[in-house]
Amino acid sequence: MRNMRKIGFGGGCHWCTEAVFMALKGVAKVEQGFIAPQGNIDNLSEAVIVHYNAELIELKDLVAIHLDTHQSTQNHSMRHKYRSAVYYFMKEDKEFLKLIMNEFQQELSTAIITSILPFGQFKLSEEKFHNYYFIDIEKPFCKTHISPKIQLLKEKYTKHVSTKVT
Repeated sequence: MRNMRKIGFGGGCHWCTEAVFMALKGVAKVEQGFIAPQGNIDNLSEAVIVHYNAELIELKDLVAIHLDTHQSTQNHSMRHKYRSAVYYFMKEDKEFLKLIMNEFQQELSTAIITSILPFGQFKLSEEKFHNYYFIDIEKPFCKTHISPKIQLLKEKYTKHVSTKVT
C-alpha cells in the first residue's frame, strides 16, 4: 500500500487517544503504548502510532483532531506520563508539522504546548487494554472520558468519522 503512512500522537491517556484515531476513516491501524523521542529513548510516555492512508485522510486533519481531543494548550502535573507531542517517522514531515502547528496557533489565544519530536522508541501496552473503548463503551471511564471526544469528532469532523462509530 503505497499511500500508507504513520505518525505518533501523545497527549492524554492512550485508551482515549487510541479510540479517537480508531474512529476515523482512512486509519488502518492504531498501536497503543508508550513512545519516547529519538535521543531520549528512556523517556517513554503514553501515546499511539497511527497508520493511515494519506489519500483518505490528510496529516493536517489528523493533527487538528489530535490538538482538539487533548489538552494541547495546558501543562499539568501529569505531563511526564501524558506528553503532548506529535512524533514523526520521516524527516520531511518535521517541517510540514511545524507549518501545520503554526497555522493552528494563529487561531488560538493560548500557546500550543504540543512538541514535534522525532520518533525514537515504542513499547506496546498490554493487550488487555487494546481497543479499550470499542470493546465496551458503557464502562464508566469510557462514558466519562472517551465518549465526549468521540462526540466532538462526530460534531466537528463528521466527514472523517467511520461508520462503525455513528
